[in-house]
Amino acid sequence: MRAVLAWAGVAVYPAVLFQASPGGRDGNSLLWIVAGALLTVLVVALMRRRPWPAFTVLVGAWLTIIALAPVRAAATGGLQVLVTDLAVVLMAVERTRRSSLTAAAVAVVTQLACSVLYAHGNVIVPVAGSIVLAAVVAWMAGNSVRERREHAAVLAVRATEQAVTAERLRIARELHDMVAHSIGVIAIQAGTGSRVIESQPDEARNALSAIEATSRETLSGLRRMLGALRQAEPDAAARPAPLDPTPGLTDLPRLVATTGEAGVRVEVHRRGQPCFLPAELDLSAFRIIQEALTNVVRHSGTAQCEVTLDYREAELTIEIVDDGRGCELPAAGGYGIIGMRERTALLQGEFSAGPRPEGGFRVQARLPLPGEAS
Repeated sequence: MRAVLAWAGVAVYPAVLFQASPGGRDGNSLLWIVAGALLTVLVVALMRRRPWPAFTVLVGAWLTIIALAPVRAAATGGLQVLVTDLAVVLMAVERTRRSSLTAAAVAVVTQLACSVLYAHGNVIVPVAGSIVLAAVVAWMAGNSVRERREHAAVLAVRATEQAVTAERLRIARELHDMVAHSIGVIAIQAGTGSRVIESQPDEARNALSAIEATSRETLSGLRRMLGALRQAEPDAAARPAPLDPTPGLTDLPRLVATTGEAGVRVEVHRRGQPCFLPAELDLSAFRIIQEALTNVVRHSGTAQCEVTLDYREAELTIEIVDDGRGCELPAAGGYGIIGMRERTALLQGEFSAGPRPEGGFRVQARLPLPGEAS
């Protein structure tokens, strides 16, 4: 219904505009002027939904006014240029470049044709130049707005894609760091248990107990991660949030104990004054140590290693060293090394990993501390 009324107003727009024009009958009447202004706004607004019909009515109406009311055409012609150039701006904003250029050309031709009625002699060339310049400025302004919108839309899509990629990588790192360590411990304990099950049943029982505990811990971590992922679902608010805390450096003793059960004794050294760490930094520090210890268990061939936590004024330095085989990076970590490097980079830190000249392998991460944590 409103659309019908709107287009009915558009249909009478030329007649109302003629009555409101200075050269029309009853021109300058306040009622006709207000009605003409309101209908002009209506036609301009309809250009967003039906650009070409509304634009045609707008240009045609003003062309009719200039042609039928030439007495005061100079004043009316200036207003016509203003209104039609505004329409060109809207066309350039809402439509394609080709379509808006066509609209600008139609407006310029119409304006130049009307200028003949109120420009004479030596003023025709300056008036024509002003008309063309005004149309060019109007089109460029509208086209600039359209290009900024398109650029913003591209940036929004790109930001969404980057966010999805970052989240996928985060999940991949969490799964790798969580599962790789546990599977490494389980594999070693299973091998130990199978070798001594007949000769040392107590030792085999201990290995099975360690496998059970590690499996339960891993399962709990996976459930926590799945629970967090489900928070994005529409009915997430109806379900309770997972209660398991995110691991951090406070869980380091448990990690050391688990690694010891896998056959590698870990010595932890702390330097400086421990301070509060943001959750993301605390989690990343724990995961870096966890992955480094996993690599020690799986690849180093040694029975001991050292973990050093150095709390400095502006950064936390983590170092894990062993005296094992000192494998090169592809054999020593694979995706684990990549994950540790990514975690460090996300925190604007520095990461290095590689064989030591004196033998063994070193992993070092320098994680900047926020101002309030220093």
